[in-house]
Amino acid sequence: MAFGLTLPQRGVFFGVTTVPEMLALSAKADGNPLFDSVWVGDSLGAKPRPDSIALLGALVAATRRLRLGVGCMASFPVRDPLVFAYQWATLDLLSNGRMLLAACTGLVAGGASAREGASYGVVDRERADRLVENIEICRRLWSGERVSYKGRFRSFENVTLEPRPVQQPCPIWIASNPRPPLAGARLERALQRVAQMADGWMTTRLSVGLAKSNWAGIAAALERDGRDPGAFPTMAYHNVNLNPDRAAALEESKRFLDAYYGPVFTPAMVEAWTAAGTPGQCVEHLRGLRGEGMKSVALRITSWRQMDQFERLVGEVLPGLD
Repeated sequence: MAFGLTLPQRGVFFGVTTVPEMLALSAKADGNPLFDSVWVGDSLGAKPRPDSIALLGALVAATRRLRLGVGCMASFPVRDPLVFAYQWATLDLLSNGRMLLAACTGLVAGGASAREGASYGVVDRERADRLVENIEICRRLWSGERVSYKGRFRSFENVTLEPRPVQQPCPIWIASNPRPPLAGARLERALQRVAQMADGWMTTRLSVGLAKSNWAGIAAALERDGRDPGAFPTMAYHNVNLNPDRAAALEESKRFLDAYYGPVFTPAMVEAWTAAGTPGQCVEHLRGLRGEGMKSVALRITSWRQMDQFERLVGEVLPGLD
């Protein structure tokens, strides 16, 4: 099982971490063979944080080996695809081909995504279609010359992007975690979108078995399209909190997530989404993700003791998952 480290960049607003600490943790992960990637989150207005593109630029300089990912790129349907394609290609050039994009619709319950989109003329019901269109635009700009495109939201003629990404093709994953009440044709469309449009899938597990169920639908769609599910990258965006008292670990994780997103996750959801407790309990929890079809895990430390928890994670948890 491969592991990534997710930086809690929104935590700079409420004392979880600092920018220097995040860069130091990234450098430590870069020097540790247990990790193959480092991740940042993204939002323009729905859940504000230090900008993902700018932070990834700093991570290019702080690391040498790790893949540099954004998961999910919640603002992807809102951003101008020509500007974004240029920025991402530049990051791939600066990092010598280490960038990994996990795009998503960025839909947020409670009106946050609608308020964000209003500033850019984007309504929530368009986000899925804008996701698809922007993926198409990026792929064409990253691989062709004198590109013309006529879409529902964006049209242009004879555009040649320079620089091009070092990676050819430059990977685009889709991040999604469809869950009830989404069902029927809407659920099938969400899962088929991953199989038809993406180079990999990132998800969160907010209830036990949810990732497994969604992966079964994606795998079936991949097979229908003649693609091998066994070769298709899958990653869980997950949390970890080490504490001899599992209840205390979950309580701190709940406080962390409430501060990060608002009080939108129930204790049961936090428990499903967090490897919490002793090293042995965390190991068993993470093995359960493997059983749900996850080939890799990006771990975010849901604690106000980031460096201490990182050292325990690499010393006491991850070696037990070889």
